[in-house]
Formats: sequence, C-alpha cells, structure tokens
Amino acid sequence: MRWIVTIGILLGALAGRAQEPDTTIILIEDMNVQIEATHGLNAMYNFQFDVAENQYRYLKQKFTWHPLPYFLLGLNEWWKIMPNLKNTSHDEVFLSYMDTVITISERLLEKPEHRIEAAFFLSAANGFKGRLYSDENRKKWGKATGVGKDALDYLKISKEKPNLSPELLFGDALYNYFSHWIPENYPILKPVMLLFPKGDKDLGIEQLEKVSFNAFYTRTEAMVWLMRILHSYENDPKRAFYIGEYLHDTYPDNPYFHRYYARLLYSSGRYTDAMNESEEIIERITNGQTGYEATSGRYAAFFLGHINQMKRNFDEAIEFYDLAIEFAKSIEADDTGYYYYSILNSGNIYARLGEEDKAREKYKLVKKVTPRKHPANRAARDKLKDL
Repeated sequence: MRWIVTIGILLGALAGRAQEPDTTIILIEDMNVQIEATHGLNAMYNFQFDVAENQYRYLKQKFTWHPLPYFLLGLNEWWKIMPNLKNTSHDEVFLSYMDTVITISERLLEKPEHRIEAAFFLSAANGFKGRLYSDENRKKWGKATGVGKDALDYLKISKEKPNLSPELLFGDALYNYFSHWIPENYPILKPVMLLFPKGDKDLGIEQLEKVSFNAFYTRTEAMVWLMRILHSYENDPKRAFYIGEYLHDTYPDNPYFHRYYARLLYSSGRYTDAMNESEEIIERITNGQTGYEATSGRYAAFFLGHINQMKRNFDEAIEFYDLAIEFAKSIEADDTGYYYYSILNSGNIYARLGEEDKAREKYKLVKKVTPRKHPANRAARDKLKDL
C-alpha cells in the first residue's frame, strides 16, 4: 500500500506544479497568447462585447498574475464609450480595469525580465485614463495632467529596449506627434509643453505606420489614430480613406468605423456611396443595433441632407436636416457645426423655394445659437439682409 500512497503524493505534487503559472512568459510577444486573444479582439472591434469579454476572462483565469487580460477588459469598456463620448456610464468600470492594470504592472516592474513589458502597460493604462479625463465632456484637467506625466515617465522606461516589441512604439508615436501638434494648435499650452521633452511629428506618423503594420494588440488603435491624424490634421485624405475603408470592411458592425468611413466618402465627393452608408447607419439606429446611436445619426443625417440639397431633392434634404437637428439635441450636441449648418442649410432651401418666413425663422435661430464670430452666424446675418 505504501507505494500506492507514494505514487499518489508524487502525482499530486506534479499536478500542483503543473498548475503553477509560468510567470516568465513575456505575454505581449507570445504567439500562443496572441492566437488565444485574436477571437476576443476581433469580436471587440466588431462590437460583440460579450463574446470579447468571455475570451478575455478566460485569459484572466489563465494569466491572473499579468496585466494583459485586465488591459483587454478595460479596452472592451473603452469601445463601449467610443461611439458617444458624452456617455459616462462605462467610465467607472473602465477606470477600475485600468487601475488594476497599473497595480499589477507596478509589481511586475520589479522583476527584471518583465521591466520593459510592465512599463508598456503602465504607460498605456495611464495614457488611456488621460484620454478619458481630458475629454471635453469630463474636463478633469488636473487628473489628466497627473496620469499623463506618469504615462510619459513609464514610456521612457519602455524605450530602453525599443526592439522588444512593436507594441512599445505606440505610446512613443502619439507623444512624438502631439507634443508638436498641441502647441501649434493651442498656443496657450506652449508654456506647459516646455516642461516635456521635445517630440518629432514626422517620426510620430512614421511610428504609427509601423505599429499599424507590425503590432498585434495596439495595431487597430494605431490605425484609428493614424486615420484621424491624416484626415483632420495632415490634409492627407487619400491615405486616411484607405485606412477608413479597411477598418469598416474588417469590422463592419463597428459604428465608429462606419460613420468615419461615411464621413471620408462624403468629404472625398463619393456621394452615392456616402448616401448608401449613411442610410444604412440610420437604419441600424432604428433597429437598435449595438453602438449605433444619435452621434452616428447626426453625421449620417447631415450627409444625406446636404447631398439631397445638392441634388435639388429639397423635401428630402429638409427632412434629413430636421433629423440631424433632432439627433443633435438628443445628445446635447447643439454647439456643433452639424447642428448649426443643418439649420442654416434648411433656411437656404426655404429661401430658394420662396418661403421667406420659414427662411427668416431658420436664420434667426442660427444667430441665436451660434457665437457671433462663427461663420454660420455671419452667413445667417448676411442672408437676413438679403431677405
């Protein structure tokens, strides 16, 4: 009997040892972990949040000691926020996950083999928190500055081995670009930016391109930033369009990618395609599809209004402008260009149709809701003089 007991003890010890986690793995580089995470990432970016969460929780059970699963769970919450940044209902859960990432990463930072990887997650988690705090709907500037400084400090550590993983370039790329862009576009912040190291805007774009092609976990995030930078700041709509088209084709149920693609079609003059995508966006809102809400509707309705106006389908144009106004009011976005110009363009249509009373009513409303120096305000005043 003794040999049976001895074998049982040995087998039990071996089983216990087998269950001990291997904490030497560099998870952001491990191909097997990437394969396991792929399904979750694809589901998340396609707004299948429950599917993504289940996959991330599986990784959490397997790698409880590591920040990666918690970071992915936080990212899952972030994309619930993305369609409408005015929605603060996911903030608490998102911040909780990022705080957990920070706590675990701080412990991991003490282990030499994980120092660079831990610094990456510390920089990323603080960076995402800063992005939320600095949003115009939160305006938590003090907190944003604090976590921004922390993100930069950890970014310096992660740059000690820049060739470890392409993921590490992501934060450096954003810093290089925006450390130049911010003082160029917000002169009032120049004294603040003098406290930070000087960046390289062109290098930032180059780094974002490298991350877009070579990274795994931050690849899509880098593509989103690159698309926005090229379209809104660098006057390179052609390259931005290719990225937007790829993102929408790859994740067709992502409302943020969908509306940005419609915006790129509209701004590039591809009006038939822009109409088709905008109509689909409004249909998905009507059907209650996940993530499709008034922000996307405001974009789509305005595009449909303006395109119909150009085609002289005036009744349809006014109908869509009214819908854009309704969407804007429902999310308190009545201080935006889409809202202002939906009213102004409706007035222009009424003036063209000879309905001067209705036109005058729209122009007066534009004057009321816009700052005096705004181009829409000046246009409304000129139109009233013409009437």
